[in-house]
Amino acid sequence: MTEITQERLRQACEQGDYGLLLASIPYAQLIGIQCTRQGDELLFCLPANKDNIGNPLLPAIHGGVIAGFMELAAAVHLLIAIGVTSVPKIIDFSLDYLRAGQFRDTYARCQVWRQGRRVANVAITAWQDVEAEPIATARAHFKVQEPAKTARP
Repeated sequence: MTEITQERLRQACEQGDYGLLLASIPYAQLIGIQCTRQGDELLFCLPANKDNIGNPLLPAIHGGVIAGFMELAAAVHLLIAIGVTSVPKIIDFSLDYLRAGQFRDTYARCQVWRQGRRVANVAITAWQDVEAEPIATARAHFKVQEPAKTARP
């Protein structure tokens, strides 16, 4: 599991530069995930990249890349929302592909449906041109650890 320092997490959140966090996650670097804040929400972007193509005839993004993008977006969303220093561990991931992911930028938003002390449930929607026309939706359950409590003197 990738470890992220509390200082790096704090700095990324204060500056709104989530690239600092994503740089600590090798798979995020491999597929090129980006994250920005829009108001109170995080917007994840998977820029068009020839290395992510699964079907060169269409061309279309590989389904595994779409799934990985959505799962990682949910994990990073939780990381930022909860403030823990390790990427939450996936328990279950259920994905519905709704249409082909064409060779262009893909976006995702996450919504935490429930966060308990040990498990968090997240809904993820991915789209390309129009947010109201998703290419995939997913539900994920993560094992989370509460942030470390500071010791009392």
